[in-house]
Amino acid sequence: MSNYRRTRVTGGTFLFTVVAGERRKILTAPESRQALRNAINAVKLQYPFIVEAWVLLPEHLHCIWTLPESDRDYSKRWGLIKAGFSKQMKKTLHYDARLTRSKQKHRETTIWQRRFWEHSIRDEEDFRQHMDYVHYNPLKHGLVNHVKDWPYSTFHRYAAMGIYPENWGSDIALNLDGEFGE
Repeated sequence: MSNYRRTRVTGGTFLFTVVAGERRKILTAPESRQALRNAINAVKLQYPFIVEAWVLLPEHLHCIWTLPESDRDYSKRWGLIKAGFSKQMKKTLHYDARLTRSKQKHRETTIWQRRFWEHSIRDEEDFRQHMDYVHYNPLKHGLVNHVKDWPYSTFHRYAAMGIYPENWGSDIALNLDGEFGE
């Protein structure tokens, strides 16, 4: 059995990468977006967290969360979010033919990759750099020509607040490749 080391900082801020099973392009479909929103909102009621940044791509997502001061259990939150989404979408997205013995043993669907990747945000500069990474990701993957053109991102919230200029990302090349769990 693998022993994964996870950073456990009470009240910490973390970057996450979560990937669909077999990198299937399922996450930006309208019904998937709604199911994910439902699952997140249900989990936040019982286990609160602050969404600092989010980008939803067809086969994976990146987000930055801050946990409450007294809490460090992001794994429970991700487990519940993935389970809630899977329960809502199992009839349309789960494939019995692709169900491995390992997934059966762990009572999983084929909708998600088992694990997720996390990075503990160390300081303000690290936070800023990862916020940029999250928001730049659709451009990095060639999904749009301008960051502002990707609809499934908190970039729009930050642009409206004046934190990012509307045309941010169009004239820069972030040097962040390969560092964040993709």
